[in-house]
Amino acid sequence: MIKFGYTILYVEDVEESIAFYENAFGFSRKFVSPDNDYGELLTGETTLSFASKKLAAQNLPDGFIESNLENKPFATEIGLITENVPETLQKATSFGAVMVSEPHEKPWGQIVAYVRDLNGFLIEICTEVKA
Repeated sequence: MIKFGYTILYVEDVEESIAFYENAFGFSRKFVSPDNDYGELLTGETTLSFASKKLAAQNLPDGFIESNLENKPFATEIGLITENVPETLQKATSFGAVMVSEPHEKPWGQIVAYVRDLNGFLIEICTEVKA
């Protein structure tokens, strides 16, 4: 059996990124390495992790595209499910998330909004999809 274990975001400052997600979304810190190069948050079944760009450069010697707020977001997103999209959106922006799209209802009834985090990663804040 294969299980989706974690997503790692490459960031400038692991501690700052962990603190943002703790404050903006209420996640709990699982682990941060003593050298502040790697950290994990408890988010449910799947872990959201952060690695410093320095560590990423060691793991990816041919380089990588860095996320930042100056460029368009990558063609991928982190989806965070909540019962109250407007409240979660307001809290996230109060801690520095950048608004991309106000809440709107999809044809299948899901409420969806988009923000970018401090490092420019795209976050979908949404209600659960009902079958």
